[in-house]
Amino acid sequence: MIDNFADRAAEWDSPQKTKMTKLFVAEMLSYIQPQSTWKAMEIGAGTGLVGMQIAHLVNNIVFEDTSEAMLEVLKQKLDENSRAEIVHGEVFEYNQQDIDLIFSCMALHHIPNIDKTLVHLGTITKPGGIVIIGDLVTEDGSFHNHEPIPHRGFDTEILSEQFREAGFEVMKNHVYNMFERELADGRTTNFEQFILIAKKK
Repeated sequence: MIDNFADRAAEWDSPQKTKMTKLFVAEMLSYIQPQSTWKAMEIGAGTGLVGMQIAHLVNNIVFEDTSEAMLEVLKQKLDENSRAEIVHGEVFEYNQQDIDLIFSCMALHHIPNIDKTLVHLGTITKPGGIVIIGDLVTEDGSFHNHEPIPHRGFDTEILSEQFREAGFEVMKNHVYNMFERELADGRTTNFEQFILIAKKK
């Protein structure tokens, strides 16, 4: 597996990314209250910018990512008493049905098969389990400088329907943030971020 983030992991935790993840967590926590008995999972955890803000609210947490370099940075943040599990690889490698809360910020657009992924999330969450996705609303590809990634953001109505087909009830689906970013050609443009909250039926 090629680690596309190997050369960026050490410098990943920039002020901009930290601010972005704090906004996502604040939006997330305005709708749900993680319980101290819960087991949580972060998909595309990277260096744990989101999950480290949630870990103290739950009993234990699984950090999943395909980048070994990013996970190595994350491991340096964990202390010896941390109730954390690291999964290096795709989310399909986790097969226990014991997750109460799954969340992911700006990672879903890197996952090729959304339908297959959502079905799998339904197999590892408990009944009533919650999945929270934060990502880009459909854009023209300029966010990644037109690099070949699986998705250029998402049409949130289509994504909501995919969640329903996978056995989830969509509770929230709206744009919660807009940010400006300078592109490779020097132009600046605005990107919208949505949050989608779904509950397993």
